[in-house]
Amino acid sequence: MRLFLFSFLALFAISPTEAQTQPWQGKFEPIDNMITPPNTYRTASGAPGRDYWQQRANYKIKVTLDESNNTISGEETITYYNNSPDDLSYLWMQLEQNVNKKGNEDFGGINNNIKNGMTSRQMQFLTRAIDFPAGYSIKYVKDSDGNNIKTMVNNTMMKVKLNTLLKSGESTSFSIAWSYPITDRSMYLLSREGYEYFPSDDNTVYLIAHWFPRMAVYNDTEGWQNQQFQKLGEFALEFGDYDVEITVPGDHIVAATGLLQNSESVLTKTQRKRLDDARKSFDKPVMVITQKEAEANEKQKSKKQKTWKFSAKNVRDFAFASSRKFMWDAQAVKLPTNTVMAMSFYPKEGLPVWQEESTKAVMHALEVYSEATFDYPYPVAISVNTSNIGMEFPMISFNGGRPKNGKISDGAKQGMIGTIIHEVGHNWFPMIVSSDERKWMWMDEGLNTFLHQRTVAERYPDFNSVTPKSIVPFMSGDKNILRPIMTTSDSELMSQFGANFYLKPTVGLQMLRNSIIGKELFDEAFKEYANRWKYKHPNPSDLFRTLEDATATDLDWFYRGWFFTTDHVDMELSHVKWFKVYEENSNIEDQNNSSKVKIDASGKNAQAQAKDFSSGPETITMNTTPDAAYGQFLSRIDEPELRKQLSGKNIYEITVKNVGGLVMPVTIEWIFTDDSKEIDIIPSEVWRRNEYEIQKTFIKAKEVKEVNLDPNFEYADTDMKNNAFPKVETPSEFDAFKEKNN
Repeated sequence: MRLFLFSFLALFAISPTEAQTQPWQGKFEPIDNMITPPNTYRTASGAPGRDYWQQRANYKIKVTLDESNNTISGEETITYYNNSPDDLSYLWMQLEQNVNKKGNEDFGGINNNIKNGMTSRQMQFLTRAIDFPAGYSIKYVKDSDGNNIKTMVNNTMMKVKLNTLLKSGESTSFSIAWSYPITDRSMYLLSREGYEYFPSDDNTVYLIAHWFPRMAVYNDTEGWQNQQFQKLGEFALEFGDYDVEITVPGDHIVAATGLLQNSESVLTKTQRKRLDDARKSFDKPVMVITQKEAEANEKQKSKKQKTWKFSAKNVRDFAFASSRKFMWDAQAVKLPTNTVMAMSFYPKEGLPVWQEESTKAVMHALEVYSEATFDYPYPVAISVNTSNIGMEFPMISFNGGRPKNGKISDGAKQGMIGTIIHEVGHNWFPMIVSSDERKWMWMDEGLNTFLHQRTVAERYPDFNSVTPKSIVPFMSGDKNILRPIMTTSDSELMSQFGANFYLKPTVGLQMLRNSIIGKELFDEAFKEYANRWKYKHPNPSDLFRTLEDATATDLDWFYRGWFFTTDHVDMELSHVKWFKVYEENSNIEDQNNSSKVKIDASGKNAQAQAKDFSSGPETITMNTTPDAAYGQFLSRIDEPELRKQLSGKNIYEITVKNVGGLVMPVTIEWIFTDDSKEIDIIPSEVWRRNEYEIQKTFIKAKEVKEVNLDPNFEYADTDMKNNAFPKVETPSEFDAFKEKNN
C-alpha cells in the first residue's frame, strides 16, 4: 500500500506552473450558502414545491378624478385570501403616495447635496421650497359588517389590525375610503405618476398609479414584505381580480388596465365602430380618435362627468391615464394562442412619431417576448405618451419621448421606441413572473432589459443595442463604490443603478446564451423559468437553480462572480511559446528506443521571453518513455507513430493570466501566415485549479502569425490591449505627446 501511495502521489505531484501563488478564492465552489436553501415551498431544482402557496387579493374600486383641484378620491373593497399556513391577526398595506409628503423628505431622498450652480428645478427636488400637498387621507377602514378597523400608519405602510383572526385557508373582506392630491410630476424627482400640465392649451394629462391602498405581499421567505417605499425599489404585490369604476370629466378619454366594460356609455358610435375595425386590422393601426377630434376636444372643458368601467383578471396592479388631449390608435396582434389589442394614447405633442411608431413597437414587443417566454395572456397592451419617464403596469405603460416642433433625432427616436418595448416587456417581468422589485430590482429590470435588447436587435437591427462592450466602463470603475448585482434595490447609488441592475444582468444573460450555454439550451431554460414562475413570486435562488436544472450546466462559478462580486473580466495573453518537431534521423520509423527527437534547435526563444514569432520555435528534447514511467501498465505508447503524428507540426503553449478576477471561458483566435483563421474555446473550468494563471498546449498544422483572446468581444474584457500576441505596443504618454506636437 505504501508503494502504491508513493507512486500515486508522484504521479499527481504539482508542477511549479500549476501552483497557485495567490490566495485561493473558491471561485468554483457551490453558492448554496449564499442563496435561500430549498424546502417544500421552493425546490432544489428551482421549481415551486409541492407546498408552495401565495396570497390573493381581489379589488372592487370606485374612484373620482376631480380636475378642478387635481385630487382623486375613492372607495375600495378588498377580499383577501389567506392561503398561507399561518393565522394572521393583522395585514400590511402599501400607501406609496405618502412618500411625497412634506414630512417624509428622508424617504426617497435620492440626491441630497447642494451643488454650485443648481437649476431651480433641482433645488425644488432638494428643498421642497414650493409647498405642494401630498399623501393619503384615510377616511375610514371598516370590516364587512361595517365596524371600524384600527390601523396604524408608518410612513408608506399601513397596519390593519383585524377585528377577527384570519385563519389559514380563510378569507376576509374590508373597505377603505381615501383621497389624495395628485402630484405635479415636474416638481418631484423619480415621479412615476401624477399630472402633466400643458400651458399652451390649458389642459392636463393624468397618469394615475400608486393610487389606491394595496395589499403588501406575505410569503414563505420573509413573512410580510413591508419595506418602506423609497422610489427606487418599486413593487411587491399580490395577484387578484379588479373591477374598477373611474369617474372623470365627460370629455376625458381613459386608458386603463383591463377590458372596457361599458363602451356604449363612454364612446361614440363612430369610435366603437373604429375599435371594432381595429380588432380585425393586423397590418396597421386604426385611428379610434383622430388628431382633428382630439384638438377639438381640447377646446371644450365639460362640466359633466362620465364613468368608465374596467375589469381585469389575475393581475397584480391597476393603473390608468385620463385626458381630453388623447389621440387613440389600435391594432390587433395575432399570437399562437391569443389575439391582443395593441393600443397607443398620445397628445398632439407626440406627433408624428407616436402615430408612426408606438403601436408598432408594442406589437414587436408582444411577438418577441411571447416567443421567448409564453404568449401574452391579457387582452390589451397599451402605450401612453408622457414626458421624462418610462413606467410599467399590467396591460398599460407610460412612456416618454416626444419630438420638438414635429422633429425628432435618430437617437431620440431610438430611445422612445426602446422605452416602449422595455415598458411593454415589463408585463412579463415582473407583472406576471412576479419577482420582488422592492428587494431585487435586477430580477425584473435585468431580465426585462435582456429581452428588450433582443427585441431591438431582431426587429430594429439598425438601432444601437446592448452588447458586452456596453458594460465595460462600469465594470472597470472604482471598486470602492461599485456594488454587486445582488444588492437590494434602494441601496444602490443613483448614478449606478442603471448599469448595475439593468445592463450588467443583461450582459450576463447574453454571455450565458451566446457563449457559455448556447442559444438553444439557454432559450429552453429561460422559457422554463418563465413558465414555472408565471403568476408566482420567484426569488433569485429560483432563477439560478432553474437555469442549471434545465441545462445540466454548473453555473455557480458564473453566479458567484457576476452577481455576488464587483470583479471584472481582464484576461491577459501573457505569453505564447512556439515549438516545432523535426527528426535527426532520416527514417523516423527505424528509430530505436534510445532515440531522441529534438524540437527545432534553431530558435533563440529559450533564452528570453519572445515578443513575437520572429526568432523561430524553441528547443526541447522529447525522450523515449522509460518503462518505470508506465507503472503497472504493460502496454506501451506507439512512439514512432506519435513522432510521425507530430512531424512537421507546430506546437504552441499559451499562458493566460486572470487579471480582473472574473473567470470566463477562454476563446482563442489563431491567425496563420496564410491569413486563414481558426477558433479554439477552452471552457471556464480550466480555471478550477489555478484561478490566476493557466497554460494550454495546441498543435497546429500551419504556422501562426498572431494569437488573440476573445476576438468577438463576448466576455466584456475591460482591457483588450493585453489580449494579443505578438503584443501590441502602445505609445507612452510622453511619446503620444511628442507625436501630437510634431
